[in-house]
Amino acid sequence: MSLARRLLATGLLLGGTAFLPAAANAQGNLVVYCSVQEEWCRPMMQAFERATGVRVAMTRRSSGETMTQIRAEATNPRGDVWWGGTGDPHMQAAEENLTLEYRSPRLSELHDWATRQAEQTQFRTVGIYAGALGYSYNVTELNRRRIAAPRCWADLAKPEFRGEIQVADPNTSGTAYTMLATLLQVMGEEPAFAYLRALHRNVNQYTRSGAAPARAAATGETLVGITFLHDAVTQKIAGAPVEIVAPCEGTGYEIGSMSIIRGARNLDNARRFYDWALSPEAQNIAGQANSYQLPSNRNSAIPPQAPRFENIRLIDYDFARWGSAAERTRVITRWEREVRAGSR
Repeated sequence: MSLARRLLATGLLLGGTAFLPAAANAQGNLVVYCSVQEEWCRPMMQAFERATGVRVAMTRRSSGETMTQIRAEATNPRGDVWWGGTGDPHMQAAEENLTLEYRSPRLSELHDWATRQAEQTQFRTVGIYAGALGYSYNVTELNRRRIAAPRCWADLAKPEFRGEIQVADPNTSGTAYTMLATLLQVMGEEPAFAYLRALHRNVNQYTRSGAAPARAAATGETLVGITFLHDAVTQKIAGAPVEIVAPCEGTGYEIGSMSIIRGARNLDNARRFYDWALSPEAQNIAGQANSYQLPSNRNSAIPPQAPRFENIRLIDYDFARWGSAAERTRVITRWEREVRAGSR
């Protein structure tokens, strides 16, 4: 039984919010909005409780949904820390003054890509992990349909993949927005939107969660799932008959991020969590939770199964531009108008 199911069985997971057991000698409270998978969120919070005695209340939602929640709560913040999820919405939250500047004493321990993101946002967010975008396909189903294995973004727009692809909705998923921004940078805006209209004809579902298409490809519910590569690795290691593709044209990547929410009611504990989450001790929990991103602390262990950037054709992803509120809104609005609605 999975950790999440065990917690459900014991009544600890209620209404989307988990209040973890009180630690001995409780040192106050902390409210964390978590935007990675449940299986990673929960052991992170439990480990922090054990290390500090701080009682943690955690809600798990996608990065897009969390951004919407933080914006809606701006006049009466309920959360203290937003941990995980793609960096673009974190950067947008910083631009909208929804998060606080904080310079952790651990910044000097981090990879350049993590500190660069902090600098670009005036230290209102920081990178905690990174992962490249791509897709996975179900080998069993591909062979049954006698379809040639896809290797590039262009392959997914071919007629043989009609109704065979899942990808998340960029309105709710940072993964899907990263795909939009990636394609615009790889192809140029007009060719990218022409491609997205063609891809739309092959999409059977736009999911709320960015990792859901990887699970669907693993079970054969869909033939292809567009996700971050590490989400597909999780499925393959569990025994799913999938192959993982870093597209031949090049691909973008995420810098999963962490931010302190402006108006945090437990600010001291928020800073305490922030520093702890940047430590090797905390970042090594990812591998134990079967999450295979690249950690931001140079001293953290890299899971051997993690897709390495040096083996992937990465684009020079412009986080400052595509993480801005104006660009994000413009691109998603155009996608909604010309692709999802316009292609019906």
